[in-house]
Amino acid sequence: MRLEELAAVAGGAPVVGDGSVEVGDLAYDSRKVGPGTLFFCVRGEKVDGHEFAVAAVEAGAAGLVVEHELPAVEVAQVVVPDARAAMAPLAARFFGDPTEELRVVGVTGTNGKTTTAFLVREILEAAGTRCGLLGTVKQLVGGVEEEVERTTPEAIDLQATFRRMLDRGDRACAMEVSSHALALHRCDAIRFDLALFTNLTQDHLDFHADMEDYFASKRLLFESGPRVVIVNVDDRYGRRLAGEFDCVTFSAEGREADFVAREVSFDAGGATFTATTPPIGRNRTNTGRNRPVGGEWAARTGLPGDFNVANALAAFAAAVSLGVEPKAAAAALENAPPPPGRFEPVDEGQPFAVFVDYAHTPDSLENVLRAARRLTRGRVISVFGAGGDRDRDKRPKMGRAGAKLSDLVVVTSDNPRSEDPGAIVAEVAAGAEGGVALEVEPDRRAAIALALGRAQTGDTVMIAGKGHEQGQEFEAGRKISFDDRDVAREELRKLPGAAGPTAASGR
Repeated sequence: MRLEELAAVAGGAPVVGDGSVEVGDLAYDSRKVGPGTLFFCVRGEKVDGHEFAVAAVEAGAAGLVVEHELPAVEVAQVVVPDARAAMAPLAARFFGDPTEELRVVGVTGTNGKTTTAFLVREILEAAGTRCGLLGTVKQLVGGVEEEVERTTPEAIDLQATFRRMLDRGDRACAMEVSSHALALHRCDAIRFDLALFTNLTQDHLDFHADMEDYFASKRLLFESGPRVVIVNVDDRYGRRLAGEFDCVTFSAEGREADFVAREVSFDAGGATFTATTPPIGRNRTNTGRNRPVGGEWAARTGLPGDFNVANALAAFAAAVSLGVEPKAAAAALENAPPPPGRFEPVDEGQPFAVFVDYAHTPDSLENVLRAARRLTRGRVISVFGAGGDRDRDKRPKMGRAGAKLSDLVVVTSDNPRSEDPGAIVAEVAAGAEGGVALEVEPDRRAAIALALGRAQTGDTVMIAGKGHEQGQEFEAGRKISFDDRDVAREELRKLPGAAGPTAASGR
């Protein structure tokens, strides 16, 4: 494809030099540049891509996308106001605008994105639609799992992945959409078929100025013009969106909405509820269908907790809005396996329950601990910390959330990154002091071992914060292998009288 053809979708950006040069690939990392590549000189927090322009040209770059002309570089240049923002439309054009064909479901919010996206994919697959997945835990393209670098990839990687999905037989994609990705233009040029909002609670305030800025970034998804908008009206930010956009609403708390979860009950295996669906006149997504879809449908999810009822209802609403029969959607929901690291049990035959969850915000920690309390005859023991180089304000709030719903809190290290692990632990522990048994152990393995050693028959141990993650991050980018699930298994096997796994352990 000629450079001038690509430049045409960049808002009339001028091409300095030979616009007829052929472009065979796109890159924003100079290390990935080869002959014929168009290199985007993106400004980052620590480095400026313009500084790597010469290296890119030496590696064979056919042209550059720049924010100011580089006279010393003798290749064609597309001059744009923002090189990062230019990546999405140029990448979409280069890869043939794949989301014109691929039905993309974007799920955004603070909590619940992963579970909801997983469930949407499971329901669509069960209904006969091949569906890819992009998210925090895994990436599935044509049914094949691929490595995940970030929740929402950069625009070039996204558009390339959408193209591969189509080429490998996928006809839809369920994807998590992060606030970072929206603010940094990664999702520009995606033609979302459906956009879904789960909730908004404190997180990422190291990146966003405040909660309003955080919300404004999330709102960008709904401003992009998706065919269907679905929002959770149990959340106050969701109610704001519902007042601003023509949307389908859902509620797991019995509020007035298009989709509602009623008669909710819980047991050791998950949750059962009745999902009400709107009649054709209220469900804007069924325009043109010749029969009503309003009714009540028995639904079940293998995931415990009120928050997972909300996630399951969200996925059900999305699938029905995409044309899946409600009865089929409910059946698929019941058979859907949980995502890795989301309220995942660890069973080595011990007489108490152990769960690992990704909960790393005050709200999500409260959610999983409430769910654990509902399942527990004895005590709830929690193990958690907070990440370094992230929002410090939430650290004592994490401690308070744990103390509020646990009988014993073990505060430990999470991903300290460049910060002193002990200092982070102290900030978390400060919020947990008073009114609850508290242990402080910065070594995460030792903390898990401590909690498991204190557990008795009928107790529940909740290990929160890292979920599916398989490493722990320290200073200077150092990362060690660490999986809470594996560590818990290893430490359980060391306990006196340890036995092998059983089918009903901890229940």
